[in-house]
Amino acid sequence: MAEAIYLDTSGLAKWYLNEAGSDEVETFLLQEAPVAISTLTVVEMRCLLARRRRGGEIDPMLEMRIFATFEEDMRAGHLVRHPVDDAMVGSAAGLIAAVADHPLRSLDALHLSIAIGLGVTTVATADQVMAGAAEALDLQVKRFG
Repeated sequence: MAEAIYLDTSGLAKWYLNEAGSDEVETFLLQEAPVAISTLTVVEMRCLLARRRRGGEIDPMLEMRIFATFEEDMRAGHLVRHPVDDAMVGSAAGLIAAVADHPLRSLDALHLSIAIGLGVTTVATADQVMAGAAEALDLQVKRFG
């Protein structure tokens, strides 16, 4: 694996949606690509875009264009999608116990488990709880926002 960075969905969303921190993410990705993502990220991006559409923040056409651009970024190799295996899912529960002082949510624990399983050195995220948990697990963290 050539990627040293795992980018979670909270950071990735800023690449596609104009929101606070988007410029920072753009600069980061232009310097650091390719970055690792997972099949979990694909599901979360689809869900995030649908939630934004339902909330009236984006229209259906923009939702489709953003997701198509996301898929093209994977095809082009800027984002390298990795599968999630049962071992990663199983170790996520252990991570929650390992960082018990951090209120880590289940899917964020899974993102961290995936990152560790891939052997990346850095996790990039806009989620401050996940960032704290990653640091507690001795991962380097790039925080957005």
